[in-house]
Amino acid sequence: MSSSPKTTVLIAEDDAVSRELLRKTLTSWGYEVILTTDGAQAWAAILQNKSRIIILDWMMPKLDGLEICRKVRDTITDRYTYIILLTSKGDSDDVIEGLTAGADDYVTKPFSRPELKARLLTGKRIINLETQLLETQKRLHELATRDGLTTLWNRSAILQILEEETERSRREQAPLGTIMIDIDRFKDINDSYGHLSGDTVLVTIARRLMDNVRPYDKIGRYGGDEILVVLPHCNWTHLEIIADRLQKAVAGEKIEISGHKKAIDVTISIGGTSFDGIGEKPVDRLIMESDKALYEAKNEGRNRYKMAKPEGKDE
Repeated sequence: MSSSPKTTVLIAEDDAVSRELLRKTLTSWGYEVILTTDGAQAWAAILQNKSRIIILDWMMPKLDGLEICRKVRDTITDRYTYIILLTSKGDSDDVIEGLTAGADDYVTKPFSRPELKARLLTGKRIINLETQLLETQKRLHELATRDGLTTLWNRSAILQILEEETERSRREQAPLGTIMIDIDRFKDINDSYGHLSGDTVLVTIARRLMDNVRPYDKIGRYGGDEILVVLPHCNWTHLEIIADRLQKAVAGEKIEISGHKKAIDVTISIGGTSFDGIGEKPVDRLIMESDKALYEAKNEGRNRYKMAKPEGKDE
């Protein structure tokens, strides 16, 4: 059984004797230690996210402890940094000044080992609680924006992505492609093999689609067995290349169905269109044109793609 990773603590202390004493003490308690000798080194390490628990000496060259506290609170907003101020100043006014600057706690020199250990445990507990909170928020976001079966973006999320990409396309006057996909005869699959087998088909196709788009393309389950693909910076030529690749990726290999001896052939029909970023082209127009092209592909025999020509482009 693997042990949990060690907590890293950044020490900013210009006095060599005090710095080495802190290093030995924290190492004996099981912490990973990063040593810096002045405020500038400490700030550089903080910006690189070297550690989220910091022991700062108040008086240091280049940047003192209070300056670093203020910079951390003004600059580092994507994560919490727990700061313990190390000071020989024990006056209550000094303590208030340090806490007001952004320190979470303080330890007076020469430090008491039990006191420092307790303060570090408090910092570790707070950082761990924030990490758990962020992980929970991430899971909730995934639940709110992902399709529970396929893990593709859900309908509301993919439409929001399309809205954002349309605005960016217009702002940058860059091409944007959209593709609508429908599984051919999906109702027949459900009727013949059952809805659980239909789920298997959907999940398999979703995986094949994700494996055959660019890293920055977005795929969402638009509804039922319809899938919407948003393709930023995708011009007309690339749109057809991607559509052809997706169609072949699905049709090129049969899908295994649990409880059935033979794998089944499954194909998709694809409709797409493009937007050059110039003029008005709202989201519903992109979807409507892609959908229209999709039904043309189905009417022509399925297992193929059709592109709706952009406005002003000759057939």
